[in-house]
Amino acid sequence: MSPRAAVLGHPISHSKSPALHLAAYERLGADISYTAIDVTEELLPGLMGQIRRQPGWRGLSVTMPLKTAMLEHVDEVRGIARTLGVVNTVSFEDAAGGARAIGSNTDVTGIVNALRHAGAGSAPSAVILGGGGTAASAVAALHELGTRSVQLFVRDPARTTDVRAAAASVGVALDVRTLADAAVPTAAADVVISTLPPRAADGLASAVAALKTETPGVLLDVAYDPWPSLVASVWHSGGGRVVPGLEMLLYQAVEQVRLFTGRGDDVDAAVIDVMCASVGLPRRAL
Repeated sequence: MSPRAAVLGHPISHSKSPALHLAAYERLGADISYTAIDVTEELLPGLMGQIRRQPGWRGLSVTMPLKTAMLEHVDEVRGIARTLGVVNTVSFEDAAGGARAIGSNTDVTGIVNALRHAGAGSAPSAVILGGGGTAASAVAALHELGTRSVQLFVRDPARTTDVRAAAASVGVALDVRTLADAAVPTAAADVVISTLPPRAADGLASAVAALKTETPGVLLDVAYDPWPSLVASVWHSGGGRVVPGLEMLLYQAVEQVRLFTGRGDDVDAAVIDVMCASVGLPRRAL
């Protein structure tokens, strides 16, 4: 059976991952198919059982709501994924007795590189909106950028166990508050990372707009459909820099392509450029 890979999540029809991966594989001359599979947490065990019985799998991109649930379906968790307890990537390695499923996290690198590409350096004051698996990755990314304390705004502070554990594991002090209190701190922050689902930040965006103040920092809105989001438009109107979620998706996909093909150094600026073209992002500087 020919090599294949897929993105798993629910809902998944909006995903740009197939376009990114297929563009990279074509440029590399890698004969790997890549599809989107809609799967819920309840159906994940059955699907992973099927995948393990089928030869030819190179890798899986894992999106919401499966990033924590996937931990139970891999043979080994490596790197920052082990620290955070969040897996967005599964690669398969040949081993005696069959392929081993390796869980890793490329979201952290995706966030870091997206922010750096936008010119964001250190982030003395940082805000994260939302408390799911991507928020845990955002904490680790901000730590890599030199941030030591983060304000986290969520709908329900009681449901932040995983992100609190992630912050403790990387040594970041976390101040958790409700979204109702987010407008003023968000508008003043050096870096804001919204991990909220599409349109979930609309209320906050309206509250920030009502402040009639500048938003001088950098906003990364992980949600990229529809685009621009209301919070991105408000942020741009306030003079701040906006990083679309597609930038994060691009850079985490670059790392996945390296893992799925085993051709790390070959995934160069030329490959990244065709990936950008596949989703309408500006070309990178060669």
